[in-house]
Amino acid sequence: MDELDTTVAHPARRYNYWLGGKDNFAADRESGDQLEALFPKVRLGALANRALLRRATTFLAGEAGIRQFLDIGTGLPTADNTHEVAQRIAPESRVVYVDNDPMVMVHARALLTSSDAGRTAYIEADLHDPASILADPVVGQTLDLTRPVGLMLIAVLHFVHGNGAAKPIVQELMAALPPGSFLVATHATSDFGTPEQQRLYQQLIEEGKSDVWTRPKDEFTDLFDGLELVEPGVTPASEWRPEPGAEIPARSDINIWTATARKPG
Repeated sequence: MDELDTTVAHPARRYNYWLGGKDNFAADRESGDQLEALFPKVRLGALANRALLRRATTFLAGEAGIRQFLDIGTGLPTADNTHEVAQRIAPESRVVYVDNDPMVMVHARALLTSSDAGRTAYIEADLHDPASILADPVVGQTLDLTRPVGLMLIAVLHFVHGNGAAKPIVQELMAALPPGSFLVATHATSDFGTPEQQRLYQQLIEEGKSDVWTRPKDEFTDLFDGLELVEPGVTPASEWRPEPGAEIPARSDINIWTATARKPG
């Protein structure tokens, strides 16, 4: 396991801070506060993102009949993790969690226990190297890659910097999965910010004060090239199949795109 560096902010721990958790350090809180100063509703966005994970997993395990999940960018365990949602619907569901933060893996192994009928496994790897994820023996031992898989890329692609840089990673991962597999992704965006917010955010990136590379709707939509979008298509996270009676926040309060799509064939 890599040495844990508490002096550098990590997305999983910052996310934990926004969700009200205690598994974070001063660097994570400082980074979170800087982003929250620019986007005051960022905590609301984090909660909306987590709720989307729950709804999308419910759709995959229920309506779509998916029984295998590859969740990359796991984050620190909290309520309604992917395997908990899936195994409530189908106890035989299998999940492999992937994260590049050693702290996440320690907590995952201690807290994320599978149902008796299913299986849950964990690997420490980085989204920037999809080949290493796919080649990890734990993936092959846990998932049958000849059968459909739900690929969960929740709030992780925006840590891949550069215009067009995320698409090759998504394509490599989906190419390894059989027809009938699904991709669920969420992604931070500046589309709903004011021109001033967009300018300031770009400045944060250029100064190295933010590790989140926001993408506009057209570039996010392009990540699903060759896949069949599930209704309602590309939407803000809180507007994707909301629960009946749910209050829908303003798009500018969420700043997250999401979509779910099926690999045809």
